[in-house]
Order: sequence, then C-alpha cells, then structure tokens
Amino acid sequence: MTSIKKTTPATKTYGDITIKQLPESQIEITGAIPAAIFDSHRKKALENINKTIKIDGYRNGNVPEKILVSKVGEKTVLEEMAEIALSRAYPSIVIDNKLDPISRPEISITKIAPGNPLEFTIKATVMPEIRIGDYKKIAAATPARPATEAEVSEKEVEEALVRIQKSHEEESAGDHKGHDHSGFDTPEFKEKIKEALVSDKERISREKRRIEMADKIADASTIELPKVLIESELRRIEAQFSEDITRMGTTIKDYLDHAKKTVEDLRKEWRPHAEKKVKLQLVLNKIAEDEKISVEQKEIDEEVNHILEHYKDADRQKAAVYAAGVLGNEKVFQFLEKQSVK
Repeated sequence: MTSIKKTTPATKTYGDITIKQLPESQIEITGAIPAAIFDSHRKKALENINKTIKIDGYRNGNVPEKILVSKVGEKTVLEEMAEIALSRAYPSIVIDNKLDPISRPEISITKIAPGNPLEFTIKATVMPEIRIGDYKKIAAATPARPATEAEVSEKEVEEALVRIQKSHEEESAGDHKGHDHSGFDTPEFKEKIKEALVSDKERISREKRRIEMADKIADASTIELPKVLIESELRRIEAQFSEDITRMGTTIKDYLDHAKKTVEDLRKEWRPHAEKKVKLQLVLNKIAEDEKISVEQKEIDEEVNHILEHYKDADRQKAAVYAAGVLGNEKVFQFLEKQSVK
C-alpha cells in the first residue's frame, strides 16, 4: 500500500511538495519551483550556454543575450534554467523532508514556461524502513559452538605435517635445491602446527555461530529490499565470477556455451543469494546505527594501508569503502557475541 505525505508550505523553501511511497522502497516527489525562483536562474543559465557555444565575430562567453537566444532557442535556455533550479532544489527537498536517497534521482519536468512555476516529478530510491527483530535476545539465545569443534587430533597434525613437507619438496625441486626436512619433525614445530589448526578451527566455529545469529536476526526482520541494492550486489557477484573464470584460463562466453546458459540464467541463480546478502547488510547497518557502533578513521586508514600493501593497484577510495564495511560488520558481530541471556 502506498502512502502520501505533504510538506508544510510555511516552513519549506519550495512550497507544497507531495511525496508518494512506491514499491521497492522508491518514492515519487511532485512539486513546483515558484516562478520567481525559477526565473532567477536565467542569468546563470545564459552564462553556462555562452561558455559552450561559438559564434563567429564574438569571443567565447561574450555573445550578447539576444543573439545567443536567437541562436540556441528559448527552449534551450529554459532547460538550462530548469537543470540549475532542480539541482539546487533537490538537496533542499531531501533535507527538508528528512529523506535518505540511495540512488540517483530520475527527474521529469511536467511544465516549463517563462514567468511560470517549474513543475516536476522526481523518482528516487530511499533507504527502506527496517523493522528489525530483537537482535540482542536472538544473539544471546544462539549458543556458542561446542568446544570439541576446535579440538585437533594427532592424526590431523600428522596430515598437516605431510602437506607442508610435500609443498616444501615441490618448491625445492623447482629451485633445483636439495630437500632439507630438518626442523619439520620436531615437537616444537608440531606444536606450532597444532596451534595454527586450533586457531583455524576456532575461527570457523566462530563464523558458523555468526552466520546462525545473522540468519535468525534477518529472518525476524522485515525489510522491503530496494531493487537498486539487489542489482548492485548482482553486478558485484557477476564481476567476481568473471574474474574467477578468467583466472581459470577460460572466458565467460566459453563457460556459458559449455554450461548452455545465459548471463540472465546465472543472475536468476544468484538472485536469492544477492537478496540475502543485501538484507543481512541492512540489518547489520541498522544494529550499528541503533547501538551507535562506529569505525574510527584511523582504523580505516590502517586497514586500507594493509590492503594496498598486498594489492598495489587497488583504488584507495574503493579500498576505504570496503575497509569501513568490513570493520563495521566485525564490530557489530563482536557486540552481538557479548550478549547474554538476562
């Protein structure tokens, strides 16, 4: 069901603004920019057009208004005025109405004429309303994994030792060096192997509990997932899949031909996972917001530097966004793990 709300003309810059809620967390904004405000942008619009047009006999940017308008037409001037007016109006409408857009606005002009209000419609996707489950209670009721999951047998240690020795032999053979196994079969080295295996099992056990907690909290939450976020996640999955296929020495086309599938077939298969991933991230973000969990810039910078050490060609800005997300999620999970039954 859609709902409609209106701003209060007395307190808003742009008069009556109607906001209609649409499916998939979209909104439709309709309104008008008063004629006086719209017409006030004519000078700037003419300056912008003047900079982009060349007319024989006049220096760039110095074409008289009458000649400029006769050359480009009044419609072009009005359209430039509208672009300036709406580029300034939209942020004000967002702030005035406490909106949280997560997509670029789709702007349609419904009425444009000199000396008249500029009427418009704007569609955008906003952050959805999240009715989150009782995450503290769910987290506290999700038991820790059995300690036995992190136990390591002597057989596992021996098997790991064999793998390490084999790897060392292969590297030595490639370097045409002799095989030196000294230090591998000592109690100290075996103890280090055991500690590493225990640590790995503890990490896996912790991840299993986190997944269980997250799934339960997401299932107990209600969110109308924005299409724009799902599409973004699908693009990310597709890009990662393409990289993986290329790394294997083949191409997406060859893979699709062999599997007798299309990209759209794959996207349909990926969609449930994408929806789950988006919902979970929105839930984690909501918990962070409610509990005022944040990541300091210093922590982000340190993680970005660590990433760039291993991936020299990585984009620093993208790495910062990734680092902020990973560190934020880690803090939320640490918070959830501290919850206890009251």
